[in-house]
Amino acid sequence: MKRLRTLAAILLLSGALAAPAFAQQPTPENNPAGVLFWSPADRERVFRRMETIMPHAPVVRGETPVRALPPGEPITLDPSAYMAAENVAGVLVIQDGRIRLERYALGLGEGDRWVSFSMTKSLTSTLVGTALRSGAIGSLEDPVTRYLPTLAGGGYDGVTVRQLLTMTSGVRWNEDYFDPASDVARFLQEPARPGEDPVVAYMGRLPRAAEPGTRWNYSTGETNLVGSLIAAAEGKPLAELLSERIWSRAGMEADAFWALDQGGREMGGCCVSATLRDWGRIGLMALEDGQLGGERIVPDDWFAQAVVKQAETGEPNEGYGFQWWTEDDGVYGAYGIFGQAVRVDPARRTVIVLLSSWPRAVGRNHRAAREAFFRQVDAAVDATPQP
Repeated sequence: MKRLRTLAAILLLSGALAAPAFAQQPTPENNPAGVLFWSPADRERVFRRMETIMPHAPVVRGETPVRALPPGEPITLDPSAYMAAENVAGVLVIQDGRIRLERYALGLGEGDRWVSFSMTKSLTSTLVGTALRSGAIGSLEDPVTRYLPTLAGGGYDGVTVRQLLTMTSGVRWNEDYFDPASDVARFLQEPARPGEDPVVAYMGRLPRAAEPGTRWNYSTGETNLVGSLIAAAEGKPLAELLSERIWSRAGMEADAFWALDQGGREMGGCCVSATLRDWGRIGLMALEDGQLGGERIVPDDWFAQAVVKQAETGEPNEGYGFQWWTEDDGVYGAYGIFGQAVRVDPARRTVIVLLSSWPRAVGRNHRAAREAFFRQVDAAVDATPQP
């Protein structure tokens, strides 16, 4: 179940997931929603400029000085073979705030952005923490309907913000990616009506399948619902909040872009595009407990809760936190389809970022190769300590 994360965000870009009968090979230009069916060459070309083929909102970095990531002691690991085999565009290893490995391929350069897919979920989660800090959200135990009152009277009655964050709402959701009648294939086809959030409208019609808090069920729709809740509580779009709370404080080197849904709202579960180093700075933000510019942007205990197991996923030694995937040894991460990853190891004080264009959106062999590469990085870091 852990690796469902690698499929989740694709659904935000595809209208229906049953394989369509295209009259011609789909391309980003003739079918921007058909990312599952683009050629590998098209994905490599477009993943670094997604904001040019579909609507996005800018995430402005502001005037804060760029956080330096000085070079550290290079690790004795050549990632070339892994990068070539897995279509990896960027590898970054940071330890103690210093770069120990950085490599680019597939036309990606240091200043180029790359789409994150479901890595965005962990940013959305952090915005919940900032909304607690600001007081816009009173408590994780508040009912979701306090902030999204149009959900009242349906499956979300009695569901808390915490349960929404951990995907334990108990609301029925079908995440069958190849069933055109599934919720995940349909919810982003909800018509956008004036004054209405189409995602909230769709989710509000879903019935309850289990008591809140009793069962984990991966639900892409709920991550978008988290985004709608934040925007409603704060009275601001997510891209503006991400700029104010994180991007303008973390010393980012470039503006980012956030993809918009059919209602013109940022998709809480998908598709912030940013540079390799800026994704590294996101990992550092989590590693450093939300401290940005000398101030913690979230409650003091936020990351202590967010990056540890809050729900069992059915996989040994793994769990789900507040939109972060957790491991029992303390490692946690944000992950997206086609091989995107921000992996944080508090014990080693390392952040590993991978930006990729796997030949397939998901695949057991690709996952195994990535895990093997992570182990190689860990071994290299351990073998070559920084002075």
